[in-house]
Amino acid sequence: MQISRTASRVTAAVAVAGATVLAVSVPAFAHVSVQPEGTAAKGGYATVDFKVPNERDNASTTKLEVNLPADHPLASVMPQPVPGWSVKVTKSKLDKPLTMHGEKIGEAVTKVTWTADGKGIEPGYFQKFPLSLGALPEDTDQLVFKAVQTYSNKEVVRWIEVPQEGQDEPENPAPTLALSAATDDHHGTAAAAGDDAKSGADDDAADAHQEAAADSDGGTDTTARVLGIVGIVIGVAGVAYGVLAGRRRTA
Repeated sequence: MQISRTASRVTAAVAVAGATVLAVSVPAFAHVSVQPEGTAAKGGYATVDFKVPNERDNASTTKLEVNLPADHPLASVMPQPVPGWSVKVTKSKLDKPLTMHGEKIGEAVTKVTWTADGKGIEPGYFQKFPLSLGALPEDTDQLVFKAVQTYSNKEVVRWIEVPQEGQDEPENPAPTLALSAATDDHHGTAAAAGDDAKSGADDDAADAHQEAAADSDGGTDTTARVLGIVGIVIGVAGVAYGVLAGRRRTA
């Protein structure tokens, strides 16, 4: 009886463990996302990649539309060419002009559309679409880019739901770019200039030392040459004196 109860408990435990493993093993559906190449600091510029996976087994992704945030317009938006895809940049007039490098900008990019020239993103693959963005806003911690993915079978998936803090991720979350704290490049430049100045001073000191050493070596060589010539002259004079003395004795 005891053995039967133990066997039942073991069986139940195995069943629960098996169900847990299956639940954990079910892969989460991939979605369109955005990540910076390096950092995306407030007030700075960044290159970001929109990663687009193909979630279908019987169709390819042939089009991607990325809508830029209207509440935080960006003055500079430049796409990087992607082989096999054509790109269209859509601009719109701004209600409130932006100021960039002292100039007012009355329009900004509001949408970027990539369209496949061939098969597109086939099942089992993903593609990255890079964008250069700036200047990034300083009054928010994130930028939300609503995206629309179109498949070769005309199916359209809208990644437009804005994730909310403290809530579960929505079914079709919009790509969200987290912004890091602003950096002060001037400090870095000053430090680099200081290092360059110190390096230059060290180089100058080293050059001066080498020149002094060269001068010292040159002086030593000159002295040796003078002494050698003097020695030769004295030797010749000694030989001449000996010859003259010998002639006098013979006479």
